[in-house]
Amino acid sequence: MAVVTHRRDPPSWYAETAGKRDDYPALDNDVAADVCIVGGGYAGLSAALHLAERGIDTVLLEAERVGYGASGRNGGQLHSGQRRDQDWLEEKFGLDMARRLWSAGEDAKALVIDLIARHKIDCDLRFGLIHAAHKPRYVDDERHYMERLIETYGYHKLDWLDRGELAEALGTDVYYAGVRDRGAGHLHPLKFAIGLARAAQKAGARIFEKSPAVAVEQRASPIVRTASGSVRAATVVLAGNGYLDGIDTDLDARVLPLNNYILATDPIGAGRAGGILPGGEAASDSRFVIYYWRPSPDGRLLFGGGETYTREFPADIKRFVHAHLRRIYPALADIPVSHAWGGTLAITVNRLPYVRRIGKATYAAAGFSGQGVAVAPWAGKQIAEAIAGNTGGLDLLARLPCPRLPGGKLLRWPIMAAGMAFHALLDRV
Repeated sequence: MAVVTHRRDPPSWYAETAGKRDDYPALDNDVAADVCIVGGGYAGLSAALHLAERGIDTVLLEAERVGYGASGRNGGQLHSGQRRDQDWLEEKFGLDMARRLWSAGEDAKALVIDLIARHKIDCDLRFGLIHAAHKPRYVDDERHYMERLIETYGYHKLDWLDRGELAEALGTDVYYAGVRDRGAGHLHPLKFAIGLARAAQKAGARIFEKSPAVAVEQRASPIVRTASGSVRAATVVLAGNGYLDGIDTDLDARVLPLNNYILATDPIGAGRAGGILPGGEAASDSRFVIYYWRPSPDGRLLFGGGETYTREFPADIKRFVHAHLRRIYPALADIPVSHAWGGTLAITVNRLPYVRRIGKATYAAAGFSGQGVAVAPWAGKQIAEAIAGNTGGLDLLARLPCPRLPGGKLLRWPIMAAGMAFHALLDRV
């Protein structure tokens, strides 16, 4: 009989405020299932939930705790569309495909909202997200893009904010214009992951924590091995995003982990009248390496900024992120910071998700490139639907190209780091 011991999440404001959560046993024997999912983030948990609701026997393996990775540490922003904007998608794939991808993005947001309501997940969902232009030359592009979404895609939940209106909405005057998206929003990401896990277990999925997959043996019935057990399954889903390094060589060649960082200030009245973000919206900007921020329910400012492209985190994350915060809110130069943390996400060369069938009995869901709050749960559902026989959504995602990372296994990190550093430099000129 597996023994469950009390476990801790990585330190963060999310972990401190997540409330009571469930512990799941470690896998310590050999089991069988119809489907084995590797990864307890949004994509894996959503796949487990939707498979279990169909009566498909499902085992989920998580190396640490559910929500340990990007799903429990991210900025909590629920964006519209895809990581790439519609103009870019139209240019690459044509208007019809771009429309289908916009609809998929809308379906993804709707799924998150439905999951929260249907399973009564208390995760502080709040609507409103502002996108801000950080250079004057981007203002016309922002206005054009808003008009395109309204006229071509029929999306009417957008408000134009001139510089004065934007300064009032954000509580800073460093941006030049922006757009408020009333159909997007923000939530507590770890609470959402915990709620998905509870719903999946209630539906019949078997969840195992502290059970990292060390190998996947591709046989007629694949075997996923852990240090102390194994799962024999007809189908395997690799949903570990930035934490799958070494499990599948083709996946490694197309998806690159990188680290991003967030801080939480002491309560300062953010999200309330007279303070920063008085309307309670989240915000992000037009940088290549974006800044993103939002108020917490207790009036803190949660601010994300800065990336690193090695496996190590900065020695002083508070100082690292605070340097970025001061650029946007100089008046907060001396504000106390209560929490600071990092997390590993995963990107692809073109910032489109890598979601598809990658073998006779294996599916992959990774590379959400910062858009995972909306897209990852939807991707997990599409994989579940495909396993059950409905491949429409997965076929759409599988049409998205995902080139191999330049440099191969050894050089992908330094080459991509150089490219990201170059684009980060362009943000400042």
